[in-house]
Amino acid sequence: MKSKESLFEKLLPASLKNSISNGLTGRNYQLLRLMLCSIMLLISMVPVLVVASLGYHNYGHLVNKTERQQTEWQLDGKIKSIEHMIESLTSIVQFTARNDRYAELIVGDNLRDLYERLNRQYVYFADLGVIDQDGIQRAYYGPYALMGANYSRETWFKEVIEQNLYISRVYTGYRHVPHFAIAVSNINPLTQQPWVLRATIDATTLQRFINTIKTNASDDLFLIDEDGVLQTESSYYGRPLTKIDIHLVPGFQEIVSRDQEQLSQITSDIKRTPWTLVLLKKSYVHQSDWKNFRNTLFLIVVTCLLLSMVIVCTLVMALTEVIRRADTMQIGMLKEAEHTDKLASIGRLAAGVGHEINNPLAIIGQKTGLIEDFLILSEDFKHKQVISDSLRVINQSVDRCKAITHRLLGFARRTDVVIELLQVNDVIKEVLLFLDNALLYSRIKLELHLDDLLPQVTSDRMQLQQVFLNVLNNAIDAIGKDGLISIRTHTIAGDIRVVIEDNGPGIPDDILPHIFEPFYTTKETGKGTGLGLSITYGLIKKLGGDITVRTHLGQGTAFTITIPLRNESHDREDK
Repeated sequence: MKSKESLFEKLLPASLKNSISNGLTGRNYQLLRLMLCSIMLLISMVPVLVVASLGYHNYGHLVNKTERQQTEWQLDGKIKSIEHMIESLTSIVQFTARNDRYAELIVGDNLRDLYERLNRQYVYFADLGVIDQDGIQRAYYGPYALMGANYSRETWFKEVIEQNLYISRVYTGYRHVPHFAIAVSNINPLTQQPWVLRATIDATTLQRFINTIKTNASDDLFLIDEDGVLQTESSYYGRPLTKIDIHLVPGFQEIVSRDQEQLSQITSDIKRTPWTLVLLKKSYVHQSDWKNFRNTLFLIVVTCLLLSMVIVCTLVMALTEVIRRADTMQIGMLKEAEHTDKLASIGRLAAGVGHEINNPLAIIGQKTGLIEDFLILSEDFKHKQVISDSLRVINQSVDRCKAITHRLLGFARRTDVVIELLQVNDVIKEVLLFLDNALLYSRIKLELHLDDLLPQVTSDRMQLQQVFLNVLNNAIDAIGKDGLISIRTHTIAGDIRVVIEDNGPGIPDDILPHIFEPFYTTKETGKGTGLGLSITYGLIKKLGGDITVRTHLGQGTAFTITIPLRNESHDREDK
């Protein structure tokens, strides 16, 4: 499990790792925003596209299936209608060609009378002919001179003799008019020889019937023979007797027209005829229902995607801003922790150094005092005054070193805290008594805005005095001459807040991070030890408070000192 997490951590982009992994430099928020946006868009858009694709294909499959069923039903109905028409025509011819009528039809005008009676009921008969067993046309009535024509070698004649029925394809023949023939055979009871009654029907009869059964449910309906020759007119392929290139496979199939339209084609043979009925219908992709569905689906998907983009981008912007603020806060805390740890380390080092130096200083002071005592008891001698002056300088230097070590020990909490109930305003006024001469000498105006209702606090008076004294001394040094120092006290969130503000030159940005570090000073050599603010920081932290600084170059600096009403750290130590 550990190895998997390590591998995951390695594969994870730096911008998606926590801010600590990226160090104090922070992460690339533009890249983070781009990656989060891409991931969230991928998560939100993929389901929409998958569902839309499934809906698109499933609905298309359903519409195609329904269309196929409806087309098959339509074709079945039309096939039955055409077969019924052919059966009616065949029945008429068969009824006319009863076996005992051969002798009657070949004499006189009987065939003409029969034609006229038929034509009064059925106007589509073009002519009638009676053919004997040898294929010789023995009687004929029609517009052409076909009396005595010999059909003995015709294929259709042999077929009608064998099967008693023959229905021809549509052809022109020497009539030059599209027509087809229905021939039936029967047996002459007198000679026991077969004879044939052949009726020719105008092809427009077929066309009118096809037009009658063609509805708006189909885009094209036509008859075609097995050689691909149109028997009726086709709106897609042309006029009758036109040979077309079409793949006649019984059943349903999808084809593409010459105009690149997707068509549904369904074909079926008509019984006892050489014809095949073809029904063409534009595919469902051309139907209004499918187009409406497709447009609606496209609109819904596009709307969802746009909404997803807007929502995701808005969320990512807000989320990235929250992460950026959290990272800034975390990095600030890390820097603060590093700074505090650094100060603590320096404090421990300073305490050790101060403690070790105090002992030699005490010996030096003791020996110096002993030498001074001997000088007082001894008589005057040459260079006595010089030695006495040198001892005084040594004592002054020892006192200065003791003061420094005392401050170092104070910074390192070597001094004890004496807790008492006190008024912060009184502590400030006590400190100001020490600074009256300095303020007067530097011509610095002092403004006090002390809250009279300020509650008393439990704290260390001496250490608070040291804190205020250090901050005010720094303000006086920063102002120089003719400046203003403002001191304001008030309560906030149960704590006492003291704001000491000056109108000095301010602190540059490159110096500001180091002002609480020990031995860091911008004052002239010998004028400052660099321990004032660091000791102040250590004291106020020891008292359970806090100190912050705000500065603007050319406008001044404000130190804000927060003092708790009760010193909780001291209370815990007491417990």
